[in-house]
Amino acid sequence: MPRFAANLSMLFTEVAFPERFAAARKAGFGGVEYLFPYDWHAAELKASLTANQLTQVLFNLPSGDWSAGERGIACMPDRQEEFRRGVSEAIRYADALGCQRINCLSGLLPAAVDPATAWQTLVDNVGWAAEHLRREGVTLCVEAINSRVDMPGFVLDTSAKAMALIDEVGASNLSFQYDLYHMQIMEGDLIRTLGRLLPNIGHIQFADNPGRHEPDTGEINFGQVFSALDRLGYQGWVSAEYHPLTNTLDGLGWHGQAG
Repeated sequence: MPRFAANLSMLFTEVAFPERFAAARKAGFGGVEYLFPYDWHAAELKASLTANQLTQVLFNLPSGDWSAGERGIACMPDRQEEFRRGVSEAIRYADALGCQRINCLSGLLPAAVDPATAWQTLVDNVGWAAEHLRREGVTLCVEAINSRVDMPGFVLDTSAKAMALIDEVGASNLSFQYDLYHMQIMEGDLIRTLGRLLPNIGHIQFADNPGRHEPDTGEINFGQVFSALDRLGYQGWVSAEYHPLTNTLDGLGWHGQAG
């Protein structure tokens, strides 16, 4: 079965964030991710990873004012200097945590910005970030997020747009972060799409739909999807990024079966 990681921004929230590393290890996870590391000292995070023999598999570039509703700034022409400072900060954390993949959230289309201008800004920023991360041996991922339910106006909302961005940038260390939940909402046809795009997929996340809860609470046949990833030879991490329906441990039946 795939190598599973736990997203500590969503799982094990029954305990304080520093305690979630040990909880994930105890539950059988070998890797962790979370939205952003920047509120904690890198040395503290590294100590938690080391103490629990966990791999930091991914985190996001700084994405603007999250609490105010911003969901990335990579498409915003007036925020390019802020974006580039964020890349430098992310590199510092990636180096400290031994993290080999960083995700870029493209952001919501600003009301006063032409879509073509936003797209070109995104291309320029992703290209700049990919080049600087390449020098550090880090892969940059771009993620398509559904614009129907969770993030109306999100610039990169389909696998086709993600692939168009990857092709236009043309960086050797740029890959697609494929989220089963978001792509089920926007496209469906998950297994066929995974097979077609696998050479460009650098990371996978999942939640069931509807509800964004754990497997077996919605319509996705995760047993078939996980088996397909094995057949396809996917070697990367597969991260649980969902809101537990009740509590984290009660919702981990899928993990025990998968393991």
